[in-house]
Amino acid sequence: MIKVSIITIGDELLIGQVIDTNSAWMAQELNKAGIKVNRRVAVGDDWNEIWKALDDESEKAEVILITGGLGPTADDITKPLLCEYFNGKMIVSQEALDNVIHIFENIHKRPVTERNRKQAEVPDTCKVILNKRGTAPCMWFEKDKKIFVSMPGVPHEMKGLMEESIIPELSKIFTLPFICHRTLVTYGIGESNLADKIQGFEAALPSNIKLAYLPNYGIVRLRLTSSGNDKVKTETEIENHFQQLQEEVKDFLVTNEDAPMELVVGRLLMETNKTISTAESCTGGYISHLLTAIPGSSAYFDGSMVTYSYQAKENLLGVRNETLINYGAVSEEVVREMINGLLIKMNTDYAIAVSGIMGPGGGTPEKPIGTVWVAVGSKEKIVTKLFHFRFDRQKNIQLTAINALNLMREFIIQNK
Repeated sequence: MIKVSIITIGDELLIGQVIDTNSAWMAQELNKAGIKVNRRVAVGDDWNEIWKALDDESEKAEVILITGGLGPTADDITKPLLCEYFNGKMIVSQEALDNVIHIFENIHKRPVTERNRKQAEVPDTCKVILNKRGTAPCMWFEKDKKIFVSMPGVPHEMKGLMEESIIPELSKIFTLPFICHRTLVTYGIGESNLADKIQGFEAALPSNIKLAYLPNYGIVRLRLTSSGNDKVKTETEIENHFQQLQEEVKDFLVTNEDAPMELVVGRLLMETNKTISTAESCTGGYISHLLTAIPGSSAYFDGSMVTYSYQAKENLLGVRNETLINYGAVSEEVVREMINGLLIKMNTDYAIAVSGIMGPGGGTPEKPIGTVWVAVGSKEKIVTKLFHFRFDRQKNIQLTAINALNLMREFIIQNK
């Protein structure tokens, strides 16, 4: 199997101003093609650090993929550095220049400046790969039987280059194995307890199949991975073990694929031809955001009411003032009335309501930060559950959403 390194360039990555999503996406797509990423390195806009990263990674990998530093401003130093690193001189690529002119004059309807034209300059030691989504061309270098590919850091542009040019070209050059993953999602059991439960299964796995635990926001994903040159044999072997794994965790199984909770709930709604709405206080619309992020969600999601204040809960959902005064907004009584009011207003088959204290302030000894009441239900039945989360505001919001969706998932299954 070939070894691949990814180098991402930019001070903004090192100070946390921008999150490096490029290398994660690249690793996923390369893996689908049978290419394993061995190392990921982030460096700032520093000539010596970039040079050193190129030297270091070329000693460890056959292919070095680089993103960032190809813009038209002074802080973008990748292109002149690569020109010197590969002993080249700058020339104008006519193909790249034509692309720049097309983008500015025909798409943006703006004149091409000299700074824009400089985007078409490339080292004469590279092969130019046209960037159809932007002005910075991709550059392919080869040195000492190693391949270096420099791409722009703009995710949309990089993805187009990887999908349309880089991965297909690497697939032609190298004989690649078939990599197979099977992933399932569990809920209601922690990582340690899950490991104890399936330790016999894990110990019996053949050496070519690896098991990974991926915990996140109250769920644990389990992934089996194998690789081989025979696709059918590899898939058959891993499928047999995956069936065993599903049986081992059947009491906690959410889905036998790598799918988020909102997609699982959406599919259940589609299968049962039911609709849903949400009444959100502490999550501020985050649950509806997750549901509507799924393509086709308009078939089952009707809408949401973000009722943050007492007044909004009373005016929009019909929550009684005496209920709020006697029990407080974060209470079982209030989320029940939120559900009833929402079902009347939205007329959906199912509804979710949440009310809680996300922090960092607002907690009391009786209701500390992280206290959340969730209700799910229909006009015939309502189920409530109390949660106590212990994290920061953002994570408490995310945990509330995932747990509310899971409660909805269980409700739909039990009331089909």
